[in-house]
Amino acid sequence: MSEIKARAEKSKDKKAALGTDLELAEFSRQGGKWEYDPDYGRFSPEERTHLLRAGIELTDVDHAGTFLQADTAVVHCQANQPGVEVLPITEALKTHDWAADLLWRLVAVDADKYTARTELELDNGYFIRALPGALVEQPVESCLYLRTDRFAQHVHNLVVVEPGAQLHIITGCTTHPGVNSGLHVGVSEFYVKAGGRLSFTMIHNWGQDIHVRPRTGVRVEEGGSFVSNYILLRPVKTVQMYPTVTLAGEGAVASLNSIAIAHPGSEIDMGGRVILQAPRTRAEIIARTISTGGASISRGHLVGLEPEIKAHLECRGLILAPTGYIYAVPELEGRVSGVDMSHEAAVGRIAAEEIEYLMARGLDEEEAVSTIVRGFLRVKIEGLPPALEEEIENAIRETGKGM
Repeated sequence: MSEIKARAEKSKDKKAALGTDLELAEFSRQGGKWEYDPDYGRFSPEERTHLLRAGIELTDVDHAGTFLQADTAVVHCQANQPGVEVLPITEALKTHDWAADLLWRLVAVDADKYTARTELELDNGYFIRALPGALVEQPVESCLYLRTDRFAQHVHNLVVVEPGAQLHIITGCTTHPGVNSGLHVGVSEFYVKAGGRLSFTMIHNWGQDIHVRPRTGVRVEEGGSFVSNYILLRPVKTVQMYPTVTLAGEGAVASLNSIAIAHPGSEIDMGGRVILQAPRTRAEIIARTISTGGASISRGHLVGLEPEIKAHLECRGLILAPTGYIYAVPELEGRVSGVDMSHEAAVGRIAAEEIEYLMARGLDEEEAVSTIVRGFLRVKIEGLPPALEEEIENAIRETGKGM
């Protein structure tokens, strides 16, 4: 843990990142040759249970569209309702001439070696589009799945919400139950046009030796809305994620919510930036982090470039083990007069009197701790299937055990 703390201390320069600088050559580029699966019949009961922990139900029922990629192979992809397009990104680039113009505009291809490798060795990814004015009430379900041990998966995703459209995406990223190690690099670019609304929920359920490198950019135009929910409750080796949202049109709104648990051996460096570059834009970043022995950096950066903007940042951490480590980095940057920006950050522990209070009302010590943890992490996310809500609740309940 001392080495992790040393790296975290270096992060005070706002550039150093927690998580090992990986040698890409150590990962395999030979993924499995998985066949297209129109009815999900090739997934074992064990796989189905594991995928459900990432929110993937393996059904087209009650979903506006579905996309599932295992290693390099697209094994399921279809749109189930009018007003929605769901395609592999390689096919979308052939179908829509304009799609290529949207790639690498919000994420720089030379941002780091992970983005560069994705451009050079693309394994596919999803293209999801809500057509103009389409109010898509049911979620689109997408899954990026590591099915081969030691494999490095490189995907590029593109989401377009056309003017006046409404879209909700649930993305689950996970591994096969028998896969413990590997690398996932996911470049994602989201465009929310004027008056559009996009809700994006990402659930990560990785193996204990998986390294994860999402690289995300979002652009929201006039009157548009973007809501991001990120959930990481189970062990992973390292995660580095820092999406940048640009509110480019007047009255645009963004909300970034995350809940994460740093288990022993995990290094999580996560956060987000919102650039408010148009008048009367609004932004909120809310992060909840628990360390049960792992290390976590929670970053947030709000940049106000126009008057009459309003933004708030909240980072809260809870340490439940002596070896736990949490470092909160809240940043506010106002460049003109007339901005309204605020932040609060807190890192602490469960107070003995809180546990004693609940025990006095009939709970044992473990139940008391579990109740406090559930209350701390509870962030209401609209539109989740009941089975996924139950899985999230189970993961939170397990965290309180033995603490």
